[in-house]
Amino acid sequence: MVAESHSEIGRRLRQVRHARGKSLTVISGLAGISPSYLSRLESGERALDRRSLIVALANALEVAPSEITTMAMTTPGELDEDRSLNAVRLALVSVAMGEPRGVVLPIDALAARVTEVLTAQRDCRYADVGEALPGLIRDLHTTAADGRNRRELLHLLALTHVQGTQAWLMDIGASVDLAWQAASLAKVAAEELDAPMTRAVSAFGTAFGLLGAGAFDLANETLAATEVGTDSSEAMQVTGMLTLATSLVAASNGNQTERAAALDHAAELAERTGDGNALWFGFGPSNVGVWRMSVALEAGEHAEAARIATTVDPAALPSPTRQSAYWREYGRALARLPRRQDEAVLMIRRAEQISPARVHRNPFMRSVIAELLAKAKRDAVGRELRGIAYRAGLPV
Repeated sequence: MVAESHSEIGRRLRQVRHARGKSLTVISGLAGISPSYLSRLESGERALDRRSLIVALANALEVAPSEITTMAMTTPGELDEDRSLNAVRLALVSVAMGEPRGVVLPIDALAARVTEVLTAQRDCRYADVGEALPGLIRDLHTTAADGRNRRELLHLLALTHVQGTQAWLMDIGASVDLAWQAASLAKVAAEELDAPMTRAVSAFGTAFGLLGAGAFDLANETLAATEVGTDSSEAMQVTGMLTLATSLVAASNGNQTERAAALDHAAELAERTGDGNALWFGFGPSNVGVWRMSVALEAGEHAEAARIATTVDPAALPSPTRQSAYWREYGRALARLPRRQDEAVLMIRRAEQISPARVHRNPFMRSVIAELLAKAKRDAVGRELRGIAYRAGLPV
């Protein structure tokens, strides 16, 4: 194999920069070099002979290093949130051992911290969530053990472990067992408190843990045994989310009748409530649309999922989490339809721009990206796809 000359690499570098519509100043600034140095690299006057600089330039251009050079490169490092994973794991282990070793704090201060973490989770700021979770977990459990404000703390524990800890672990691609540990802690708190809303939050987390383990019947039983009612807007929103979870379990189980009935019931409730955020679920008409897409994909109905996507206004979705889910699911649907792969890549890219972790770490998305990569052309869309694959740690 003939080695590339630095003039060939420079020409390719300039070509990619022009295709991206970026100036020398912008790309050199992002890569940490001067515009004049980048110009000399592109003209072949300077050799691009450092892996670190190739990676820096590829990151600045948002492409895989293979778009610049054919030399073997390492995959990108861990996401920022990965650095918090071990601290979260240790906090969960410490709690399980009855030794949270946190600080006893006023209930108002803890509630404010819970709100901050769940807001960051909703907004896909996973590095912030990971940084805050270990201390919050320890302090919540330490304060709960102290006995004061026990009931309020039990509710905060269940809410935090489902909507914060478990959701974060699932989104960053942590082990299923670790996410199940968070769901189990929520279940313990909810059972002691024995309040309908808190039990509903716990049931949602437990059902998703069981769904991930393939225990579809147990997930269905958990959801069926949870009754919140529809006496208030908050109750209708929570019931709606449990019903959506039921529809996904039914699709996994191949139960078409229950799946359709659950989706229709959720849609009816959403029309009555409008978009809301009771217990951080973000339930409402637009969210039901995204869930319909996910349920159709679970049933293998890719064309139907793509059709549903055209009925949903992504701008109306209430949070970055839901927006990234919309574009991700739309991309999954289009990837399996004839002559729609280029569109699929663009949808996946939009999801990645909102939340890299929900694309890079989702096993379904990794499989879809690998499938698309096998058919990718050497064009602008192929370049975009190879960049996504590289950032996901897939071989390019």
